[in-house]
Amino acid sequence: MGDGELRLRPASRDDLAVIERLTGDPEATGEHGWHGWFEQWHFRRRWEENGLLEDDRGLLIALRGDERLGFVSWRKQVTSPGSYCWNIGVAMRPEARGLGYGTEAQRLLVRYLFAHTTVNRIEAITETTNAAEQWALQKAGFTREGVLRGYTFRGGAWRDVFVYSMLRHELKE
Repeated sequence: MGDGELRLRPASRDDLAVIERLTGDPEATGEHGWHGWFEQWHFRRRWEENGLLEDDRGLLIALRGDERLGFVSWRKQVTSPGSYCWNIGVAMRPEARGLGYGTEAQRLLVRYLFAHTTVNRIEAITETTNAAEQWALQKAGFTREGVLRGYTFRGGAWRDVFVYSMLRHELKE
């Protein structure tokens, strides 16, 4: 998979093809990531406007050496009129899955978000059947909080999800 430690960086124009593949190609997204065809040009438009880094959401490329392994993303989840948390996600290339890169990318994203924003909570949601992502979130330091029933629609059926979270004071050095 290349040399060097895993790192995150803002997306470049050259990364757009990887992002589009990991969100729009059913072979690359994997079972839990495929939610049907949708307009892919929004990534290119957003990249042209702001480099995929906005006040209420963002996306960073995960690399090991010069090899693009996938990406992590976050979006604002309003929790009250005066507060919010981040909801994060990860998408790794099929050949990079199961090797710990997704766990490490999520750890790096959590550190980044706690270092550069004032949120107290970062959460992630994954389907109850996605054992690999549940394992990755637990290894990254997240706590499973509970089940949201019938939360997401995929593959012709409503799916239950687990909610995971990490609070600022739980971040391990």
